[in-house]
Amino acid sequence: MVFDSARFDLRPYTGFETDRFVRRTFCSWEDAGWRSLLVQRFEHVPVAEEMALPAAADLHLVLPVSGRAELETRAGGRAVRERWLPGRVQLGLPHQAVVRRYHGDADMRSVQVHIPRDTVDATAARLGGDVPDFEAMAASVATGDPLLEAAVRALGSPGTADDLYAETAAAFLATHLLTRHGRLPAGGTPRREDARMRAAVAFLRERLAEPVTVADLADEVHLSVYHLVRVFRAATGQTPHRFLTALRVEEAKRLLRETGLPLERIAARCGFATAGALSAAFVRHTGVRPSVYRNS
Repeated sequence: MVFDSARFDLRPYTGFETDRFVRRTFCSWEDAGWRSLLVQRFEHVPVAEEMALPAAADLHLVLPVSGRAELETRAGGRAVRERWLPGRVQLGLPHQAVVRRYHGDADMRSVQVHIPRDTVDATAARLGGDVPDFEAMAASVATGDPLLEAAVRALGSPGTADDLYAETAAAFLATHLLTRHGRLPAGGTPRREDARMRAAVAFLRERLAEPVTVADLADEVHLSVYHLVRVFRAATGQTPHRFLTALRVEEAKRLLRETGLPLERIAARCGFATAGALSAAFVRHTGVRPSVYRNS
């Protein structure tokens, strides 16, 4: 599960007790003959108390595709709590070993992609940028990226694609991460506010079905409402209200794709008062009605 891009002759999961925590159902090295990109699919045990993940140089993308879990990740003595949610891409920081514990259900599955560090560095050099701020990149990815989710999901079922496909996909992912998530826009969030914005985004994701006000969010991250709105807009390009609505629509899209729930129940799960309110927001964000999206 840990991939060292500098040594392609080694097994792609050295340093990790694979069989204890996961069952691998696909490996692009073995099943597709790739060497430019490592893609794996895993089924996870529902409970892990001390899962030590060694540091690796590569960019490690994790896309949960099913299941739910409460996670606690410790790195350098600091613990961060988050949720394992389908469709929510996570980016592991290079050169950072972590210890993770979680309690979830029996349906936890993921697609995981390792982008070789040399691909990332070469792409950064071509773009004329400095060494990327990977911590800021991970925080930005955590705010949501439907294109990144779709790309990782597609790589998990590559069919008969050869290594040229893998090499091209690695270059695309590196370029997308560096240009979309690699640096804050001009006038962006000061670094000391990064942790608060990550906490704000996590708070919104965990309460999609609940009524949440800007005042609630400001209290959660210990900022004034005015300061919160200004910093949140700088970090995400949106107000908290628009950002939360976009998260709710993304969750509604997932439920429309993956379940047969009626629209009324999907609306309740996603924090909309009525099916009509969900439909109106869905059309504004996607351009189509929920029924059309589901049928397509």
